[in-house]
Amino acid sequence: MKKYAFGVDIGGTTCKIGFFDTSGVLLDKWEIKTDTENNGERILSDVAQAVDNKLAQEGISKDDVQGIGIGVPGPVRTSGIVTRCVNLGWGVVNVAEELGNLTGLTIKVGNDANVAALGEMWQGGAKGSRDVVMVTLGTGVGGGIIIDGKVVAGFDGAGGEIGHITVNNDEIEACNCGQYGCLEQYTSATGIVRVAKRKLDKTSDDTVLRGIENLTAKDVFDAAKDGDDVALGLVDEVCQILGAALSNIACVVNPEIIVIGGGVSKAGQILIDTIQKHFIESAFHVCRDTKFVSAGLGNDAGMYGGVQMLLE
Repeated sequence: MKKYAFGVDIGGTTCKIGFFDTSGVLLDKWEIKTDTENNGERILSDVAQAVDNKLAQEGISKDDVQGIGIGVPGPVRTSGIVTRCVNLGWGVVNVAEELGNLTGLTIKVGNDANVAALGEMWQGGAKGSRDVVMVTLGTGVGGGIIIDGKVVAGFDGAGGEIGHITVNNDEIEACNCGQYGCLEQYTSATGIVRVAKRKLDKTSDDTVLRGIENLTAKDVFDAAKDGDDVALGLVDEVCQILGAALSNIACVVNPEIIVIGGGVSKAGQILIDTIQKHFIESAFHVCRDTKFVSAGLGNDAGMYGGVQMLLE
């Protein structure tokens, strides 16, 4: 094992880059702009330049670098080929080959949510566990499934797309994926607001939510913590949907621990406790003791997971 490694998390706005030693210590981190012009043709060369600059700054030879582990927002085949990253403008891109040619380093590539799950297993909320489900509740809903320390990526790299499990066959509005009734439509940050607005249109009950312009998921949880009955009902409704979906996943993969991450997870214990309550109600009896925790690494999980891929 070499001494250093890089973990990279490519997002639609920025690329987060972490410089690590291979024991798992984050030595430095920074961000560069994700240049999506011309179908993102410069993204990988920008990452390569950032890595080269860091090594020059530290006076470190590439001979001492294990490689670069990189998470991207799309399905990734085991060969390191990305089949589509809409947010980056990519079609079919062989990330492992292209970044390897640019840097001369070993490259490992994974879906960003899967990579974040690896990070949480290695150094985060699920540290010490090898059977982990992670769900990220942000603008959308992402997920990562790890069995015996290995990501379940599937044939085309679409394994763990928890957000697109169908939870409502009667939904009439389409999800961003084109299907109807996806988990993401109810339990993402935008989905929670959508559920709240539907509820407010149907009820005349007094609630502080009615007076809030540009309502957010945080507003819903804050009102629930303050005892607002409508907000409490919304939190319960959203967590029932998510808890039931996770109980179905648990029947298939039987995780030791479920990690809740993403921006919505900042709601804290009210979110974790309510999801777990509904999970227990519908889970197979053997799975009811599954642990629930909040993610421990925040926005750094993808960088940690990238390095973990290199150490397998």
